[in-house]
Amino acid sequence: MAKRDYYEVLGVDKSASEDDIKKAYRKLAIKYHPDRNPGNKEAEEKFKEAAEAYDVLHDAQKRQQYDQFGFDAPGAGSGFGGFSGGGAGGFSMDDIFSMFGDVFGGHSGFGGFGGFGGESGFGGGGQRAQYRGADLRLKVKLTLQEIGTGVTKKFKVKKDVTCQHCHGTGAENGSASETCPTCHGRGVVVKTVRTMLGMMQTQTECPTCHGEGTVIKDKCHVCHGSGIVKGEEVVEINIPAGVAEGMVVNVPGKGNAGQHNGLSGNIQVLIEEEHNDVFVRDGQDLVYNLLLDFPTATLGGSVDIPTLEGTHVRIKIDAGTQPGKTLRLRGKGLPEVQGYRSRGDMVVYISVFVPKTLNKEEKDAIEKLRGNDNFKGDSATAKSIFKQFKNFFN
Repeated sequence: MAKRDYYEVLGVDKSASEDDIKKAYRKLAIKYHPDRNPGNKEAEEKFKEAAEAYDVLHDAQKRQQYDQFGFDAPGAGSGFGGFSGGGAGGFSMDDIFSMFGDVFGGHSGFGGFGGFGGESGFGGGGQRAQYRGADLRLKVKLTLQEIGTGVTKKFKVKKDVTCQHCHGTGAENGSASETCPTCHGRGVVVKTVRTMLGMMQTQTECPTCHGEGTVIKDKCHVCHGSGIVKGEEVVEINIPAGVAEGMVVNVPGKGNAGQHNGLSGNIQVLIEEEHNDVFVRDGQDLVYNLLLDFPTATLGGSVDIPTLEGTHVRIKIDAGTQPGKTLRLRGKGLPEVQGYRSRGDMVVYISVFVPKTLNKEEKDAIEKLRGNDNFKGDSATAKSIFKQFKNFFN
């Protein structure tokens, strides 16, 4: 079939609204649906053609490209709408049915249709259900030191565990399962219903075997056929270095056991940080408030700074160091999670201690300096200190 203009296919003009396009496609989908036109190849092609036109025109970005470039738009390829395969525009019937939820409502619009694609509603229909256990959620409170190095924590977790009596099968004494009498081993049941489009088929999970295709004839008396029981387990969880408050570390396969030897769920560990009396965390950086005595700030000297590892590093203090000045110790901060980048820094924020009480001799010494110009601040110094203060919080 020769490719036609998408607006012509749907019978709408170029100014049509999204709602007009949807209504036009709905009308054509009903008219040319395979269940209403069994064996009619021309109707099948028109059905696919309408679906391709709708896929492009109801998407604002695709529609803009089509209006500007036509069928030569970037990405038009084998099916402008992004579908691959043969037929009109490269659409398959499964692709088209997957769009029906947008037009007709529901999970997949009409469910699964007979006539084309067999069991297209479930993409094959022969798959067996595999149970997956529920996830668990834990909280762990870490110190900055633990965050800096990473840590392994052990938890005693109450959860669903595999039944040891039946080894997770759910069957008593190793008795065999039998084919489900309802779905005959397929795991799904097919229902045919009459609608305004004609007779249509839908597939749903078998209510008897819940998609497994088999049923247990003699159920385990301990787990009553589920293959799981309530229990507890000591779980060892590795917390990587560099995590932060609010992060969630996912531990796969350590959650609740799945029924009938299914997949185990995960454990999601929520990270909380303990308060630290020495450092304040700022991303990967650690901020340390260094309180200098007045003589050291004035005359200069050297002081020891604590580190996160419990050691100390000695830093030089220049003469005339002003309060609000910051010093940066490279690589003394926290690592990034997974170690993709280097460690952060330690930012040393300078404060100067001013004594509240002095004896007479000290007061006399200070009083002699009161009128000295070297002990008077000026506007330039004030502006410099204020600038450093602002930069620290930016």
